[in-house]
Amino acid sequence: MKILFIGDIVGRPGRELLRGSLATIVRHYDLDLVIANAENSANGFGVTKDIGDAILGYGVDVMTSGNHIWDKKEVIPYIAAEPRLIRPANYPTGTPGRGSYVATARDGRAVGVINAMGRVHMPSLDDPFAVVPREVEAIRGKTRVVIVDFHAEATSEKMAMGWHLDGKVTLVVGTHTHVQTADERILHHGTAYLTDAGMTGSHDSVIGMEREPSIARFVTGMPAKLEPATANLRLNGVMVDADPVSGKALAVTRVSFGEQDLAAMATEAAAAVAR
Repeated sequence: MKILFIGDIVGRPGRELLRGSLATIVRHYDLDLVIANAENSANGFGVTKDIGDAILGYGVDVMTSGNHIWDKKEVIPYIAAEPRLIRPANYPTGTPGRGSYVATARDGRAVGVINAMGRVHMPSLDDPFAVVPREVEAIRGKTRVVIVDFHAEATSEKMAMGWHLDGKVTLVVGTHTHVQTADERILHHGTAYLTDAGMTGSHDSVIGMEREPSIARFVTGMPAKLEPATANLRLNGVMVDADPVSGKALAVTRVSFGEQDLAAMATEAAAAVAR
């Protein structure tokens, strides 16, 4: 079973890159399930119903989120009604939405997806190291393949979560920093791990946003309106090959597709159809 996790989608540029390329990627790699972090998809901050529905329409099966999930107030009724958009499971009891979802992959098998948020330099929430194992146990009867998006700032906290869940889930992947790390590996007991998936958006930017206003905020200490940048678009993420019986990862591959990479992939697919 092949699963793609896509790093934080940043604004319209990230969405447009995803819209134009995801079907090609799915065909090229024969993917069974696609998960994407969508918490920055609405102009860089939050997600709306229209945008969430569009992302699902592009071929994403499950959307995860993080600390920006509540930035657009219209998300509250949407997340209550749309189970494929999940928020960190360690929000307090009574928070709208769900912290996990069991999806049906293209091969008909079930895949569990869990979202959690760290507590180092992040909003104070319930203990993710206690909450996530409970979420895993809650869906274990439905599937052994479980993907965890750990939305956290600190590298150490993400690594600790990876080892904490080793052997219990298929993949632990970090989000939030928008900077892809190069430490993908399979841990000792079969869990694939990557500290941060990166982002889908402009890489000639400051974590997806226009450079000049971002620099001005640091130089002057004053507020500045941030807009998603548009240059050098890349789709970052990680693919995992999972054993559907044991839930262990068989292989993990970090991916970073630029527009030229995606165009070449589309040309190759068209040529194969022509043959």
